[in-house]
Amino acid sequence: MVFKNFRIQIIVRVILLAITLVMVVVIFENDAYFVSSIILAALFILQLISLIRFTEQTNHKLVKLFESIRHTDFTTRFTDNELGRSFNELNKEFNLVIEAFNKNKTEKEEHFNYLLTVIQHVSIGILVYKRDGSVDVYNNAVKKLFQLSTLRSINDLKNVSPDLPEVLLNMRSGEKELVKLYVDDELIQLAINATQFKMRGEEFLLVSFQDINPELEQKEIESWQKLIRVLTHEIMNSITPISSLAATVSDIIEDTRKNNPPKRKEDAETLDDVSNAISTIEKRSKGLLNFVEIYRNLTRIPKPTFRYFEVKEMVDRALELLSKEIETHKIKIKSKILPSELKILADPDLIDQVIINLVLNAIDAVKDIENAEINITASINLNNRVTIEVSDNGKGIKPDILDKIFMPFFTSKKTGSGIGLSLSRQIMQMHKGSISVRSKQGEGAAFTMIF
Repeated sequence: MVFKNFRIQIIVRVILLAITLVMVVVIFENDAYFVSSIILAALFILQLISLIRFTEQTNHKLVKLFESIRHTDFTTRFTDNELGRSFNELNKEFNLVIEAFNKNKTEKEEHFNYLLTVIQHVSIGILVYKRDGSVDVYNNAVKKLFQLSTLRSINDLKNVSPDLPEVLLNMRSGEKELVKLYVDDELIQLAINATQFKMRGEEFLLVSFQDINPELEQKEIESWQKLIRVLTHEIMNSITPISSLAATVSDIIEDTRKNNPPKRKEDAETLDDVSNAISTIEKRSKGLLNFVEIYRNLTRIPKPTFRYFEVKEMVDRALELLSKEIETHKIKIKSKILPSELKILADPDLIDQVIINLVLNAIDAVKDIENAEINITASINLNNRVTIEVSDNGKGIKPDILDKIFMPFFTSKKTGSGIGLSLSRQIMQMHKGSISVRSKQGEGAAFTMIF
């Protein structure tokens, strides 16, 4: 119908143009009607211009339609009623096309917002960036993990770890990396997975960050516990009969001395040697049994009984218990708890043991230096978790043993048993917390408990 009306209007306009042109030619030959011929010529030109404009309206509308689509401007409407009814249906179709594109754009935006909402809800850190380091998308887990409010470039992560940006920029699709770093004095071991894709003709890299430190610590503790159970079981099964037999032989020798003493001097000396040897074996066996029993305690930690208590009370109890050693070595103690009424939900008996172990280690680290000082600070970190730090100004821990100090049986002290820090880590693990250490030689060490 549109094209039929359009054709009729073209025919009518062409006929009118022809009539006007004939009248101009006829009148122009008569000098008496010169002015009229000029007027008719002007009318002819106007009709010609009108015809050209009329026939080009469709092209203008198409250009306007394509420009709207190209610039995603879907507010345009086609309502040129002055052109006649022939263009009403065409305008209607153009408007329907605009609405279809607008609907498609709205659906894409809704889908994009849906994906962003899902990404923000995921607890694993997700980061999308270009090869030049500019960040495209990141979720709240990334901000929480790295304690950042905004992230525009990968290089912004230098404040978190100087090496982290280089690791991310050098990653390839399918690669996995393990990175250890400290954020707000909290040890984080990141498992980083990378996926590469193309969008809008550009290469993007999507990486996920997951802190696997709690899982690693849990598995390590479980492995040590299984090993200790096996070792202690086998050692005790072997040593117990030796100790028992040594005690029995020792009793037989004593009975022989009393009831049937040797007559010759050589026999008496031999009996004394045997008695001493058996006594040594018995004492050493009991010593080994006590040693094994101590390490069996690593697998016998009682389940914590949780209750709220003030951190200040716990610190005061530990310092009072160790006050004699602190005074003996003239150690300066500084304690700062913010806020002063700060509380934690934990087992006070077990956590007391951890604090005592850490303070004892700090005392041992500073007892032979001048101006010995131990600082105990407690506060709430940016992740809204309670942190307790015990630091000293001692010699520090050697880098080659820093990663070993939480291992059972390992100790750098001459009189150490090697279970204090391992026991402390297990207790913190049972409280769904963690314990970590930072140290530089000559600058002391700092142990941080996070609940």
